[in-house]
Amino acid sequence: MRVIAIDGPAGSGKSTVGRRLAERLGLTYLDTGAMYRAVAFAAIRQGIDPEESERVAALARAIDIVVDDRGVKVDDIDATVEIRGPEVTCAVSVVAANSEVRSELRARQRAWAIERGGGVIEGRDIGTVVFPDALLKVYLTASAEVRASRRAKEMTDLDYDDVAADIARRDAADSGRSDSPLATAGDAVTVDTSVMGIDEAVDELVEMVRLRVADTEGA
Repeated sequence: MRVIAIDGPAGSGKSTVGRRLAERLGLTYLDTGAMYRAVAFAAIRQGIDPEESERVAALARAIDIVVDDRGVKVDDIDATVEIRGPEVTCAVSVVAANSEVRSELRARQRAWAIERGGGVIEGRDIGTVVFPDALLKVYLTASAEVRASRRAKEMTDLDYDDVAADIARRDAADSGRSDSPLATAGDAVTVDTSVMGIDEAVDELVEMVRLRVADTEGA
């Protein structure tokens, strides 16, 4: 199974790099953050407080989540746009800190990869927890200013200061949670996209994968 694990904070370029890398390698791409957002979306839609950990965990186990190139569906409802909205964005850190939710979604992520023989999988605990034996582990990062600027351009209804404050909050929540905090795997390659263009980063990662595959097959 050939897994390329990409971890990193919000706005670091994980989705853009991950999608392009998957295309170049002929692999399928999975945004695991969208899965946590899908659970938050379902909780809000059903009137469940994201802080109600047991109810949210039960919901995570019960709902059907489909994340693919066409978008995100939750129980056959297209949630592609809604999961990126401010309400879900505010709730997702609490949902992602729920240990039972993480356990359920990690199992789904592993099953997804097994079914496809691997893939380019991005999130915040992919190389450290979900796939510690990944062929290549990448920690994608960028300066706080660059990350906030990127997100502000994506979210036209929010200004830079609001986005920067939200990213700082997400960074603290993701790094400080007790279950699978955002961290750099000891054997991960760090790529800073604030000083490197997306195409340059993808080219570098394609070459890294090529070398890893050659080493594996020659071992």
